[in-house]
Amino acid sequence: MISKNNSNGHHIFFTDDEPKICRVIEEILEQNGLKVSCFGCPVGCIEELQVQRCDLLITDLKMPKMDGIDLMRETKQLNPLLPVLIITGYGDIPAAVEAIKAGATDFIQKPLDKNRFVSKVKSLLPQNGNHKHVGRSLTQTESKILKLVLNGKSNKQIAELLNRSRRTIEVHRSHIMKKFGADNMVDLVKYASVMGLIDL
Repeated sequence: MISKNNSNGHHIFFTDDEPKICRVIEEILEQNGLKVSCFGCPVGCIEELQVQRCDLLITDLKMPKMDGIDLMRETKQLNPLLPVLIITGYGDIPAAVEAIKAGATDFIQKPLDKNRFVSKVKSLLPQNGNHKHVGRSLTQTESKILKLVLNGKSNKQIAELLNRSRRTIEVHRSHIMKKFGADNMVDLVKYASVMGLIDL
């Protein structure tokens, strides 16, 4: 475990089994005046959570022995209100849904864009709760497609299930993304969860 102190009052815990990633994240957060404790395994993180203050937990999704979702579940037993940011390089939508159901506050994909990552971290620290909302309601077809997307179905699979062309499904998905103000599928899952659409 590596702990760095800065003048900012916030304390962030970061967990990833890759030492290189830990060093990079530590440097990025330090440069932005944040105190960070880095852990190479979830067990060490859980131990420190019992004795140290933590304002935000950031964890990789895929780790050996205990993954990010398991770590988050253990963390929520200790501190139910602690915000958790899940990082993944897999972009797996069912995993995003599972993470949000388990209590993740947000979800971000690798490779991390430095500015976007820092912005997301800072927005989670005060727990502003600023979420985008759908400006226009979804059509019945769009609602069906969204539910299939959240269940991990591909455009091809959705097209077959709904007896539509793949191109038609792509157009509908594009409309859904615009209505949610989502830049990517991870954001779409997050906004859908805010609206209570995750419990399918």
